[in-house]
Amino acid sequence: MAVGPCELLIVKFPGNQFKGEIVPALRTLVEKGTIKIIDTIFAIKDEKGDVAVLELKDIDGDGKADFLEIVEIDGAIGEEDVDEAAAVLEPNSSALLLLFEHAWAAEVTQAMRNAAGEVVYMERIPAAVVEEAIVAARA
Repeated sequence: MAVGPCELLIVKFPGNQFKGEIVPALRTLVEKGTIKIIDTIFAIKDEKGDVAVLELKDIDGDGKADFLEIVEIDGAIGEEDVDEAAAVLEPNSSALLLLFEHAWAAEVTQAMRNAAGEVVYMERIPAAVVEEAIVAARA
């Protein structure tokens, strides 16, 4: 079974300002087969600097699973990952830790393996860098 490239993404949110857009956006990507969410964790640092970790099964507390049905392997994100995220958080902020697979790439990965292909280099280019290059190219 071919697996696409996987990434651990840590996104920090100052002041915990959520508008309910993240879960639906992730669910859409999962339903389209673009990504598979392997695991998610939410870390919150209070005003005193204490960190609480929440599994994102029921993020809004309404008793219904928000993430459970789209998480592949609950518990895949380790304590070290959470500690790294907590270290960069300011008081009264939070972080989403999202471990996901680029599911769209699994088929092409298998095709490359079938042709004896081997990845020799791969680098993630941050979106901000690409956006700057596009603006510069258009100028």
